Amino acid sequence: MAKSVTTYEKPTPHIGLPDWYAKQWELRQSADTRRSEAFELRSSSRIIRSETKIKTEWDTYMNNTRIADRLTELSRWRELLESQLERIENEIKLLKDERADTEKELEGLNLPLQITAECISTRDCRRGTELTYDDGDTELKKELCVLEGVKKLLTNRIQAAWEKLNRLEEVKFKIDLELQDKVESINIDQENLRLDRTCANISYKMDSLRIPKNSVSYESWLEHCQFTKLLADNEMSDTYSFREALHVTRERARNDIKAQQDVTDFALRKRIYQTQKARNELEWQKMKMQREMDILLKELARLDDALQSKTDAVKCAETRLENRTYRPGFELCRDEVDLGLKDEVLQLRQTKEDLIAKINSAKATYNGLEFLLIRIDKNLQDKQHSLMTDVMCLDLRARLKTGDRSRLANETDRNIVLTKMEQEVPPES
Repeated sequence: MAKSVTTYEKPTPHIGLPDWYAKQWELRQSADTRRSEAFELRSSSRIIRSETKIKTEWDTYMNNTRIADRLTELSRWRELLESQLERIENEIKLLKDERADTEKELEGLNLPLQITAECISTRDCRRGTELTYDDGDTELKKELCVLEGVKKLLTNRIQAAWEKLNRLEEVKFKIDLELQDKVESINIDQENLRLDRTCANISYKMDSLRIPKNSVSYESWLEHCQFTKLLADNEMSDTYSFREALHVTRERARNDIKAQQDVTDFALRKRIYQTQKARNELEWQKMKMQREMDILLKELARLDDALQSKTDAVKCAETRLENRTYRPGFELCRDEVDLGLKDEVLQLRQTKEDLIAKINSAKATYNGLEFLLIRIDKNLQDKQHSLMTDVMCLDLRARLKTGDRSRLANETDRNIVLTKMEQEVPPES
């Protein structure tokens, strides 16, 4: 059949009417399902929005409370550590003052040590028999030992105080470091407490849930804080007794030195008295010796005169005997005259020998007396030198006397006190 209109169909398969109805039903079912899912999604979204809002608000509130509690705890520890730091600084100041006083006391020992050593050296310049190990020498050496012992004791105390100060400074440094950390932590937490979601300085952070490398647990932090407080308490527990020990050591050392100085001064004054007494005794002996030597010298002169007279008598008797040998013949006989002259010559010779022996004995005695007088003079000079040495030592040691132990105003009063002449000095009119 011929076609008047030309029609064209797509070269695709066509579906039937039942299939079309099936497609319409499927679309309706899909739309209903999607609308139902959208409704459920909107409902669940509303629920989750409400729940997350409440959860977020409560989490923020609880964390703010935790931060506030943490700030309170940090503030308590900061106040406690500040109190500890103040106490430590006060103890360090007091201990430094005590150490400075002890160092002054130690430095003040240089003068007594120098004077004691100078006194020992000065007394060692004594001469002859005066160079003795007497009480003054013994007490001076004891005083030197006491001073050396006190110096060593004070040096040890100063060293111990220095070590104690180092430990306190170390604890102070640790507490100061802890305070700085806590102040910085308080500032950080205060800044965090002021932050909210409307602040401008908030942003995403890289790996915000990471655990910092040097972080510790709360228990470790609390234990560290308690340990720091305990360390400070332990170091300050004996500081007061340590300062008291320094003070007691200084006072005891000062008393020991004063006591030994008084004993030494007494020994020197006693030695001066003994030396003066011995010198006066020797001066009296010297006077008696000189008087005896003068008498013996006169006796020697008389013995010389007697010897001279006996010499002339011997010459006369021997001349007579010699002249009688020239008698002639039988006149040369041994008569009574000859026997008498010979007997006279023998007696004169014996008398001369006796006188010479006596003269020699007198000269030996005189020489002995003269030698003894020289020894007495030398001993007197030694005693005078020793006396001057001991008085010089007392004058040197006068610099050690301070306060009510200071020396008297003038030498007259000093000599009156030294010689115990108060009762014999007439009162001033």
